[in-house]
Amino acid sequence: MGNGTDQVSNPTDPLYLAIVVPAYNEETRLKNTLQALADYYNSQKYSWQVTVVSDGSSDGTAALVEQVATTDPRFHLDHYFPNRGKGYAVRRGILGAKAKYILFCDADLATPQEETAKLLEKMEAGADIAIGSRPLKESNLVVRQPWHREMLGRAFNMAVRSLAVPGIHDTQCGFKMFTLEAADEVFCRCSLDGFSFDLEALMIARDLGLKIEEVPIRWSHQDGSKVSLMRDGPKMLLDLVKIRLRGKRALLKIKNQI
Repeated sequence: MGNGTDQVSNPTDPLYLAIVVPAYNEETRLKNTLQALADYYNSQKYSWQVTVVSDGSSDGTAALVEQVATTDPRFHLDHYFPNRGKGYAVRRGILGAKAKYILFCDADLATPQEETAKLLEKMEAGADIAIGSRPLKESNLVVRQPWHREMLGRAFNMAVRSLAVPGIHDTQCGFKMFTLEAADEVFCRCSLDGFSFDLEALMIARDLGLKIEEVPIRWSHQDGSKVSLMRDGPKMLLDLVKIRLRGKRALLKIKNQI
């Protein structure tokens, strides 16, 4: 993995982009993921840092990240026990990041890192949050999900739009970027540790009046997803209803500490 020393900024310069990668037992594909991240971001002119949040992994996830970090200090590991859930891992990673922009992406890189540029364009134009969105007609779904997952996903998104975030077509894509200020304002108020965290974060952002931009992306289905809409979808919708029933005022008062 190249060290990319020509891209390293002065240590006193503010960090431009922090990337948070939640990971639970991702040893088998994480090596390729970390290499892909290094290859792409080494070709950029801005400063960057990657933090892999190992959410109670029991395989070699943590050891692999530590090995990479010994040769490239821009890679960091946050490892803890026990497993707390993807929402907790993302929240912990984002609240620990200090950069102008903060991106979280899934370990399978279903959305390739080259799509970062599209989100950054929206952020530089004034968005508080930019999110990858698969249903947009301009998006390129290189490898589609199995038909049953796609149909369930569409039904789930319709329910979400009607109950929580009208106008947002895709709440669940694991490719979202925040300004530092928006990240702090949103995630200090989040409380859900499971897969419903995206819904909660976007609902809070809406209630705060933050500007959210959806961005068409290139995306490829990857086998091995740990979320199942058949199994997890009902709980996610129940979480959504519970959050909404708290009321806007109560929701905005939530201040969780990691």
